[in-house]
Amino acid sequence: MFDATFWALVGLIIFLGILAYFKVPAMIAKSLDGRSDKIRNELEEARKLREEAAEVLAEYQRKRKEAEKEAESVVEAAKREAEAIATEAKAKTEEYVERRTVMAEQKIAQAEADAINAVRSTAVDVAISATEKLLSEKVTTKAAGDLFKQSLSQVKSGLN
Repeated sequence: MFDATFWALVGLIIFLGILAYFKVPAMIAKSLDGRSDKIRNELEEARKLREEAAEVLAEYQRKRKEAEKEAESVVEAAKREAEAIATEAKAKTEEYVERRTVMAEQKIAQAEADAINAVRSTAVDVAISATEKLLSEKVTTKAAGDLFKQSLSQVKSGLN
């Protein structure tokens, strides 16, 4: 009379009745609603975090660009300063070389003047010595003295 299919149907109906009595579908719906709310909240939080990350990224990119501009200006300033230093060094070097050249020319001129004076002095001494020797051999003492004085005065007047 009652076969296994019938008893399976009765067991299923009792099982569904127990589930309805203990409000299992409501609990499942509540659990699913809670999980849905939790997922929705997590998605909203993820969206907010993504927006914050985008803002932080934009700020860091702006700061990077500012830092690059500042670095470029520092490099340009350093180049200008290096050029100024190089120009100043070149000018100082040229001035130093010019000063040294003038000093060398002055030393050369002084050495020439000293050499000319030494040659004149030696020539005068040689001339006086030769004159004395010639006069002592050919001229008498009195005439020699007069002639010597005369030649000395001529030599002295030639030097001045």
